[in-house]
Amino acid sequence: MKNHHDKKLCETKVENFSVQVGELVIFQDVNFTLNCGELTALIGPNGAGKSTLLKSILGEVDHKGKLNYFDAKGKHLKPIIGYVPQTLKFDATSPTSVLDLFAACLTWKPVWLFPEKFIRDRVTKNLRRVKAEHLIDRRLGALSGGELQRILLALALDPLPDLLLLDEPVSGVDVAGMEIFYELAARLCAEEDMAILLISHDLEQVKKFADQVILLNKRILKIGSAEEVFQSEEMKKIFLKITD
Repeated sequence: MKNHHDKKLCETKVENFSVQVGELVIFQDVNFTLNCGELTALIGPNGAGKSTLLKSILGEVDHKGKLNYFDAKGKHLKPIIGYVPQTLKFDATSPTSVLDLFAACLTWKPVWLFPEKFIRDRVTKNLRRVKAEHLIDRRLGALSGGELQRILLALALDPLPDLLLLDEPVSGVDVAGMEIFYELAARLCAEEDMAILLISHDLEQVKKFADQVILLNKRILKIGSAEEVFQSEEMKKIFLKITD
């Protein structure tokens, strides 16, 4: 269920973002606001610049523009940003477990310097947020696509972010796994009061769960509710081009 706040307690402003590689403009003049407690879906055709925009927000791609985050008191801070990629490349035959993955990502010291209970308790807490604590000892290669994405989601929640970026997190996941993931994302918005920006091609799930939808194709064409964006002339033009 969508989470609507009467009062926005915090917000992230993406201001005048542009990315250009040589003469090629990936996107330009991108401006929008992400409110805490809301899930925003980023949609658009292939090549629209969606994934590059997320990587720009992360600071991984050279870009123009500013990212401004304001907390509940209106104080300007640097936000904690979590990120879930579309896929994770790893050796599926490796004995690496979910616990091993978390231990390697969450500690900067050698894992064996920490008490096993300390690591296990911390990982269990993170997995519980996404209803996946039963997978803690599962080998990564034995996870389904949906289970792996939930693991990556749990990993992105430590430390708990102000802004969570999800880059097509359910691409290749079956319908049941997709539904579970979207429900988890909506619940995280409500319970943890974070802002989520999610790239998606599944318009039915977007319509069901998104509080705000951004239509991007090199620049922002439309921002609004799912109904407003889906019924817009800009949306119709995009889909006519795709189907022609």
